Amino acid sequence: MMEKNTKFITSAFGIFICYFYFGVIQERITRGKYSSKEGEDEERFTYTLSLVFVQCIANYVFARLLVLNLIPQGEDTTKTWYYSSSALTYLLGMVSSNMALQWVNFPTQVIAKSCKPIPVMVLGVLLGKKRYLIRKYVFVILIVAGIALFMLKDGKSGPAAEGGIGVGEVLLLASLSMDGLTGAVQERMKAEHETRSGHMMLQMNKWSCLFVGIPVVLTGEVVKFSAFVGRHPAVAWHLGSLAVAGAFGQFFILVVVSDFGPLPCSIITTTRKFFTVLGSVLLFGNSLASRQWIGTIFVFTGLFLDAVYGKSSPKKK
Repeated sequence: MMEKNTKFITSAFGIFICYFYFGVIQERITRGKYSSKEGEDEERFTYTLSLVFVQCIANYVFARLLVLNLIPQGEDTTKTWYYSSSALTYLLGMVSSNMALQWVNFPTQVIAKSCKPIPVMVLGVLLGKKRYLIRKYVFVILIVAGIALFMLKDGKSGPAAEGGIGVGEVLLLASLSMDGLTGAVQERMKAEHETRSGHMMLQMNKWSCLFVGIPVVLTGEVVKFSAFVGRHPAVAWHLGSLAVAGAFGQFFILVVVSDFGPLPCSIITTTRKFFTVLGSVLLFGNSLASRQWIGTIFVFTGLFLDAVYGKSSPKKK
């Protein structure tokens, strides 16, 4: 049990650290302004699909060379369609979430994605075989409500402020649904085949490369992306460090999924955003509104209760 707890804590810290750095580098790439020579017009990085494609290739190579050779994985009996469907829903969820930013602001997207554990839990029950205790639902909802309170800005902005559900909100709902389906499929993989993290990482990224590579090649984006990197070689270094951070981060995520299930993983990845924002607030001395302090209490209370009471009691023979 101690070894399992240590593995869980180590993986959680790995997710926090890797994706914190990943987010910094990703923002530097996508929001930076680039010019080859002084006086030339600046251009921005707009090759999102190519960025995802590079990341999928890096993850596949990482799994093939490092994970499968260094960590014993055993025989993989998982059905191929489990891997392909989970890769497809994962990519659709990510694309929908990124597209939603054209219609809603970033805080709205963060708040919506903080609800990720709920569809993972609900669809995991509907499509999987696992049943969660009632108290598990309460703890998860408490965490989600706390994060929403903390992240929510005073006043409304964006299409939702005018009333009704817009395109952005529909895309966010679609993204959450895809997240739930991904979790449900991964739950089946874990329950039926005890799929190991290395096999999951290798196969999911293989299918992701296929699903992303086809549109990238057909649209000609890969050529424009290569030309952009050629004009701005500094981007190559950022892409390399992004790939390394993303590969290690995904490895830690899949360790949690394969050993503990998709729901604990979704709780970790969701609270990572909360702790990142909270840490920046505390480090830079910014004040918190009363609503944000209430949200902080909700999150820590939910995490504490889930750690103590969230696991089902062992069945007596």
